[in-house]
Amino acid sequence: MSDLIPTEVTIAPSVLSADFARLGDQVAEVMAAGARVIHVDVMDGDFVPRLSMGPIVVGALREQVSAAGGLIDVHLMVRRPERFVADFISAGADSITVHAEATPHIDYAIAAIHDGGCRAGVAITPSTSPQALAEVADVIDIALCMSVNPGWGGQAFIEGSLDKLKRMRAILPDHVVLEVDGGINAHSAPRVVGAGATLLVAGSAVMGASDPAEAYSDLLRAARAATAA
Repeated sequence: MSDLIPTEVTIAPSVLSADFARLGDQVAEVMAAGARVIHVDVMDGDFVPRLSMGPIVVGALREQVSAAGGLIDVHLMVRRPERFVADFISAGADSITVHAEATPHIDYAIAAIHDGGCRAGVAITPSTSPQALAEVADVIDIALCMSVNPGWGGQAFIEGSLDKLKRMRAILPDHVVLEVDGGINAHSAPRVVGAGATLLVAGSAVMGASDPAEAYSDLLRAARAATAA
């Protein structure tokens, strides 16, 4: 099994919003600022409207992220994700999250991820009830709440996600990390932490900023302020 996902409040910069001409440099910048989880959003143009990246990007980042003491957190927004789990494990993912809505074989997908030595997560879209996690809550490591509709970057945070995060946290065992993805910025970050999330994915707010390292540090301070309040 790969290293544990951090349990303290953590910002996971998403490379979906990176400048791919400078991807390695931008990842180095945020990791030098303290980032230890790098988030990779994978889209298939079917389960979600857009196409994004595949295992080759994970493989390209693997040595760099590992050398800095970090983890690669892969989010598969793809239909029938169990078909692709092995490729991302081989590429060097540390955790792989699949969507409850994307396959009728969610337990099989989780088992395949664990068998490959990765942490396993299940994500739900804004229209999916937290109860979709009930049957697998005891066998997952991460539960991911989408706080925007998956498939587009730069969307506004869905306010109803705050109550949903609370309901998710209530049905999850303590060991399961509650992750949130979508519209995370200095305004929403402390509120999702207050609702129980500890792993916050940030795309445009960090990797889309003119200075990703500074943006990462500012957002982490804003998020952790909620734990000190």
